[in-house]
Amino acid sequence: MDGAMQHLTDQLKQFRDERDWAQFHNPKDLALALSIEANELLEAYLWKSSEQADPAKVKEELADVFAFALLLADHYDFDVSEIVLDKMAQNAAKYPVAKAKGTAKKYTEL
Repeated sequence: MDGAMQHLTDQLKQFRDERDWAQFHNPKDLALALSIEANELLEAYLWKSSEQADPAKVKEELADVFAFALLLADHYDFDVSEIVLDKMAQNAAKYPVAKAKGTAKKYTEL
């Protein structure tokens, strides 16, 4: 993991550990929390256009999403940069530019 991401993860773990919350941060509960926070992010857009969403609310919920994602990745000792780049490589194979450019179709429909 790059230095900035590792520093952020270390800060999250320190915050968690000072409060004795590690006991609640098992993979299942981290995944649930991540999903719940992602849904709270969606709530910022509910019944609004994208432009009407409150950027402060988006920022707050996005921070929660990142925090739980980083803690879950840390639990499994995943390198976040590596797993994102690996997924991008998989998607590049599924969605070659020549077929996927400008379309939202799933790879099975290209």
